[in-house]
Amino acid sequence: MAEHTSEKIHDLLIVGAGPVGLALALALKDAGLDIVLADARTRDAVTRDPRDLALAHGTRLTLQRLGVWDGLPTTAIQHIHISHQGGLGRTLIDAAEHELPALGYVASAGALAAALRDAVDAAGIPVLDETEVTNLAASADDVIASLGGAGKPATTLRARLAACAEGGLRAGDPNVVEHDYGQHALIADVQVAGGHRHTAFERFTPQGPVALLPKGDGYALVHVARPETADELLALDDAAYLTRLQAHIGGRARLTGVGPRLRYPLVLRYRRSTIGARTVWLGNAAQTLHPVAGQGFNLALRDVWALADALLRAHDAARRWPANAAEDAFDAGAAHILAAHASARGLDRLGTIRFTDTLVRVFSNDFAPLRHARGAALFALDLVPPLRNFVARRMMFGARAWP
Repeated sequence: MAEHTSEKIHDLLIVGAGPVGLALALALKDAGLDIVLADARTRDAVTRDPRDLALAHGTRLTLQRLGVWDGLPTTAIQHIHISHQGGLGRTLIDAAEHELPALGYVASAGALAAALRDAVDAAGIPVLDETEVTNLAASADDVIASLGGAGKPATTLRARLAACAEGGLRAGDPNVVEHDYGQHALIADVQVAGGHRHTAFERFTPQGPVALLPKGDGYALVHVARPETADELLALDDAAYLTRLQAHIGGRARLTGVGPRLRYPLVLRYRRSTIGARTVWLGNAAQTLHPVAGQGFNLALRDVWALADALLRAHDAARRWPANAAEDAFDAGAAHILAAHASARGLDRLGTIRFTDTLVRVFSNDFAPLRHARGAALFALDLVPPLRNFVARRMMFGARAWP
C-alpha cells in the first residue's frame, strides 16, 4: 500500500479523542495553534462509553472554564461516608462544611466526551476519526506520526509535539512501573430505596473497597474483590448478589435492584517520566490508578490544564519576543516547555499515585494491628476538622490543593 506524506507541520497532534484529549484541544482553542486529533475509534464509540466518572470539585471548575459544564448531566455528591468492615471508626465529609455546593459529581464518560467533542467541533479543530496512530518517530524539529485505519491508505503526519492521551501502558516497558493488586472491580448500576440523598459510601473490606456513588436516582457501584471472589459474585443471580452486597454495606442504604455486572482487573501502572522527545503522555497513557477515591480522571485533567497553561505561556512569550521576528518562532515541542510541565506536575502526580496506592495497601487486608489503626484514623478524621479538611481538599484539588 502506498504511503503518502504531508509536508505541513502542525503545532500539536493529540492522540486520542476521548475526554482527556478533547479537553486539551479545547483548552488551547483560542491560542491560534494548529491542532489536530486522531482516534482509532468511531465518534459514536467514544460518546457511547458507559463508564462513570467521579468528578472532583476542582474538575468541575476546569470544565466550567472549558465551557462544557452547563448542560452536562451530573449527580452531585454532597456527603461522603467512609467506614471499614470489621472494626469501629467512620467519618463523614460534608460539602457544607467546606461551603461548597458539592464535593464532587458523577457523570457518564460518554456524555462528557460528547459535550467536549461538540465544543471542539464548534471551535473548528479537526478530529481524524477511525485513524490509528501506529508509530511516533521524533526528530530534532518535529515528530512524524504514522497513520492507518481500516480501508484507509497509510499516511504520515508531522507535528512539533505529540500528546498521547489514549491507550494503555505496555508491560515490560522500562519506563513503566507496574503493580498487580490481585483484585478485580465489579461495576454496575444499583437501585436504592428512598433515594441516595446525594451521599456516597466508601466501605473498606479485607478484599478491597466497595463504593456507592450517587447517579441519577440510584448508585453507580464499584465492588472490589479478589479474582476468585469476583468469579463467584458474577455467577450469582441478582437477588443473591444483592444479599452479598447488602451485607457489606449494612444498614446505611437499602438496595433494591442491580443492573448488569461487568468486571476488570486492577493494576497500577505509571510512567516514571511523562515526557519524551517531542512527546508527552496524559491520562491512561501516563498512568492507570486503582479506582479507590476516584482520582484517575481528576489527575488527568489537572495534567491537561497544566500542559495547556505551559504551552499558552510559551506561545505568548514567543509572540512578544520572537527570536527572529518570525511567525513560526513558537515550538510547542521545545524541550524546555516539556521539562517545565513535568517539573510543575511532579508533586501532584506522584502524590496522587502514592495516596491511592497507600489507601489500597493499608485498607485491603485483615491484619489486626492495621485494622485497629484504621479505626483510630477514621475516628481522628471525624473528630479533628483540620485533618478532615486536608483529606477533603486533597480529594478535590490534588496534592497541591489545586487550584
